[in-house]
Amino acid sequence: MRRLVDIAQHAGVSEATVSRVLNGRSGISDSTRNAVLTTLDVFGYERPVKLRGERPRLVGLVLPDLLNPIFPTFAEVVGAALVKKGFTPVLCTRTSRGVSEGDYVTMLLGQQVSGVIFAGGAYAQADADHEHYERMLQRKLPVILINAAVDSLGFSRVSTDDAAAVTKAYSHLRSLGHERIGLVVGPPGHVPSQRKVQAFPGEPNLVERTILSLEGGHVAAVRLLERGATGLICASDVLALGAIRGARNNGLAVPEDVSVIGYDDSALMTCVDPPLTTIRQPIEEIGQTAVSLLEAQVAGSPLVSDEVLFEPELVLRRSTASVAHKIGAS
Repeated sequence: MRRLVDIAQHAGVSEATVSRVLNGRSGISDSTRNAVLTTLDVFGYERPVKLRGERPRLVGLVLPDLLNPIFPTFAEVVGAALVKKGFTPVLCTRTSRGVSEGDYVTMLLGQQVSGVIFAGGAYAQADADHEHYERMLQRKLPVILINAAVDSLGFSRVSTDDAAAVTKAYSHLRSLGHERIGLVVGPPGHVPSQRKVQAFPGEPNLVERTILSLEGGHVAAVRLLERGATGLICASDVLALGAIRGARNNGLAVPEDVSVIGYDDSALMTCVDPPLTTIRQPIEEIGQTAVSLLEAQVAGSPLVSDEVLFEPELVLRRSTASVAHKIGAS
């Protein structure tokens, strides 16, 4: 009974429905039946003998890594949505010394997957190798890209609106009295960063491009602070944490001397010191939409050529403060 309850909860159906599927009863939709059978596979339970000949529908979920806390969150949301649609997620994460994105694509194609969802990858970098995407296009494999991609790939895209994110962050800092506002983004050719730079209304010499890491945020912040920036908008929460460390190593306090805004609202940003003001990506909505688009393409619907954009949310915490607060504290 405990197993029946677990399967029902994970598949989003009743225990009675699980029982009917396992006993081969009629009157169950294909999507519900697939969701129950996929949940059996995920939990490692054996399928009933009469159902074992059916191959589970595999979908690759390819992530850059699991070190940035935003990617485990994407994996959780997308993985759960795939299971409820009757797919079995295959998680593929890259490491500096491990399997490359292209190698994972080769492996997934060999497993005859039903489709692939990418959340961060070579598709976001203009000068990266895109040959493995061409192979998927040639096979007409359903593919969904999460967040901004180079325009020439020809896959459906579901993204957070980067321009809106920068506008919200910049307006917030301006409302606090900051005039010299810096922007910390990823390297040249990184499409999400390009979009943020294009939307940035501040001075061009207050834009710093760097690697997307704590160290990158640290170095970029120090350079911007040397140019007199009192507010920093960062293209990820990880960059923002690096920026805070850079400010402190240079004898400055956050937010008393410099305000910092992140991007993602990834896990534990309420627990850092100070709690991070950030731009929240609507991960639940993005993940659900990506899976729905993939399911439609697997069923034979044409891909959605227009990028689906979602509005981000500014989440106010204690890493930003007014310039008047800074003056009063000095």
